[in-house]
Amino acid sequence: MPHEFYRSYLEAVPLPALLIDGQARILAGNASAVKLNPHADADRPLILVFRQPSLNTAVEQCLRSGQAQRAIYMHSEGPQEYRFDVNCAPVDLVAEVSGRMVPPSLRKKGVMVTFQDVTEVQQLDQMRRDFVANVSHELRTPLTAILGFVETLQGPARGDPKASERFLSIMAAEASRMNRLVGDLLSLSRVEEVSRMRPKDPVDLDQLIRSVIQNLSHLANESESRVTYDAADEPVFVPGDADQLLQVVTNLVENALKYGGQNTTVSISLTPVNNVAGLRGNGFELSVADDGPGIDSVHIARLTERFYRIDSHRSREMGGTGLGLAIVKHIINRHRGRLEIESVLGKGSVFSVVLPAQ
Repeated sequence: MPHEFYRSYLEAVPLPALLIDGQARILAGNASAVKLNPHADADRPLILVFRQPSLNTAVEQCLRSGQAQRAIYMHSEGPQEYRFDVNCAPVDLVAEVSGRMVPPSLRKKGVMVTFQDVTEVQQLDQMRRDFVANVSHELRTPLTAILGFVETLQGPARGDPKASERFLSIMAAEASRMNRLVGDLLSLSRVEEVSRMRPKDPVDLDQLIRSVIQNLSHLANESESRVTYDAADEPVFVPGDADQLLQVVTNLVENALKYGGQNTTVSISLTPVNNVAGLRGNGFELSVADDGPGIDSVHIARLTERFYRIDSHRSREMGGTGLGLAIVKHIINRHRGRLEIESVLGKGSVFSVVLPAQ
C-alpha cells in the first residue's frame, strides 16, 4: 500500500497521528505529527524517532495483544515542556487487494498512534491545586490562632479581664483578616465569571479618582503621607464597570500608601494616549507612583500572581491578602486594558493602567 495513501487518511485526523506496521516501523505520519517530530513521517523504527520507553512499550503491547493502549509523551521546545496523552489503537493495514476483501487471518496488523496535547489542562489542574493549598494555608493560620485563644479563655485565662481583653482584640483582628480574604476570593470569583463580557457603560475616571482620594484620606493622614493628583485637561470617559474600576484605583492607591512607608508622596496622573498597541485606538493612562522603598526586579513579573507576596509577614500585618493585584489584573483584562509595573529599589514604584477611551 503506497505511503501517500496512508498519509491521506492520517491528514483527516485532527491530532498528530502515526501509522505503525507490525515490525514497529513508521509507515506514515500527518503534518501535525511532523511538527511534533520532523522524522515522524520517515520509514524508520518508531524507537529511533520517539525515544521514550513508555510510548514504545505501549505500541509493542498493542501489536502483541491487539488491545488499545495508552501512554504519556513529553515534548520540549526550548524552556517550554508539553505533555501529550497518547492513544495506541490496533488497525488493519490491508483490508482488500484488487477489489477483493482479504480474509481477517491474512490481513496485516498495525497501530494508529494519536497524540492529544493536555499541557493546558494539566497546568490548569496544577493551578487549581495550588490555589486550594494557598487558601487552606491562609485560612489555617488565623483559625489556629483563634482556636488557641478560645481554649486559653476557657481555661487558664478564665475570669482574667486583662487577658480576655487582649486575646479578644487579637481574635477580632484575625477574624477580620479571614473576612477580608473571603471577600477578596468572592470578588475574584465574580470578576472571573464576567471576564468575557466587556463592559460598555461610560465611566468618569476623573470623578472616580477624586472619590478614591477622599475615601483614603484617613490612611494618608495616619502615615503622614501626601497624595497629589494631576488631572487630564479634558473629560475622561471610558467604557467600563464603575464598581470594578473603583476597586482597581482603590487597590493601587492603597498599596502605594501602605507599602510606600511613612511620609511618602503618592502621585496620581491621568493623561490621554494615542494609538496604543493592543487598544486599537486612543485611550487614557492612569499612573500611581510613590517614592517608597521600591521593588526588586525579580519580583515584578510575579506581583499579579494569586497569593504572591514580597514580604509575607509585612503584608499580613498590613491586612493584605495577596489577592489585590491578581484582582486588578483580571479587571483590567476584562476592560481590554493593560497594566504595567516599573520600580527601582530605593526610588519608588509606578503602576500604570491604560484603558481604551469611550
